[in-house]
Amino acid sequence: MILTAIELAERLGGTLTGDGSVEVRALESLFAARPGDAAFFKDAKYAAQLAATKASVVLVSETWQGTCPAPAVIRVPDPDGAFARAAVWFAPSPPERAPGIHPTALIGRDVHLGASVHVGPYTVIEDGCVIGDGCVIEAQVFLGRQVSMGEGCHIYPQVTVREGCILGCRVVLHSGVRIGGDGYGYTPKVAADGTVTIDKIPQLGIVELGDDVEVGCNATIDRARFGRTRIGNSTKIDNLVQIGHNVQVGSCSGIIAQAGVAGSTRIGSGCLIWAQAGISGHLEIGDRGQVGPKSGLAKDVPAGEYVLGLPAIPRREFAASLLVPRQIEKLKRQLAEIQAELAALKS
Repeated sequence: MILTAIELAERLGGTLTGDGSVEVRALESLFAARPGDAAFFKDAKYAAQLAATKASVVLVSETWQGTCPAPAVIRVPDPDGAFARAAVWFAPSPPERAPGIHPTALIGRDVHLGASVHVGPYTVIEDGCVIGDGCVIEAQVFLGRQVSMGEGCHIYPQVTVREGCILGCRVVLHSGVRIGGDGYGYTPKVAADGTVTIDKIPQLGIVELGDDVEVGCNATIDRARFGRTRIGNSTKIDNLVQIGHNVQVGSCSGIIAQAGVAGSTRIGSGCLIWAQAGISGHLEIGDRGQVGPKSGLAKDVPAGEYVLGLPAIPRREFAASLLVPRQIEKLKRQLAEIQAELAALKS
């Protein structure tokens, strides 16, 4: 798509300053933008990039005061949000997946395929699966026995959904996702002669994903030991996340890259688990709770609380702890000054 600056401003409901006829063909960052690109400026730490940008159009906040070398500037209430809206207009169209079953796909017995379903090459759909209307199942996907999937789901290549798992409507699973693998359950036994054996605990449950759930590449969600591991409606899970058996996650929560959630933990609605956070098992995180990046959580989090650190503590306490080394250095300097004064008095 090509839009003039004035057309872009009208679509975004913004105020244009500069040349309204300049054309926008793509979106880019301030640093990488070239003529014909639009970028956005929101944070003052990028002021140097703004001053050097070659973008034709820059989105700025309504209260921004400054200069910009771009031929056109569009003022909007939220530059970041407006840029995200514009991305929809400039994004390339996704590949069309026509309804039908590729001749190399293997379809089991008693499989119900809804209307307008696409099944890609070398995909395996085992006995008893139910696939809703309009689903797209791409190449090399494996759906185990009696998997159920609501309408409008999109399953990208090389995804595995193990037997009995349930997907709601409009679920998106990106490449490499593994749903329904066994949870980590073992019992060590020591025989009379001292020999140690490790017995596997059967994992009898399933995974259930609610409507509009999206799971990023190479994330794993383990089946329950019994009952269900459940992910609530509209929850978004990033790449390389591990969800243990019997974990319960509410609606509209987010779990970001490389976070790990151990078994039987309950995460409420509207929660955010930041990147590389590690959450111990059998904990409870209340609604709107947050666990900060690289944090290690070993106790419950009340509703609305933000914790971080290792071990994780409330954010205010964590911020106060960062001041301690500075305070110690200040005290050391003061002590040195006092000792010097005492030495001078003695001499």
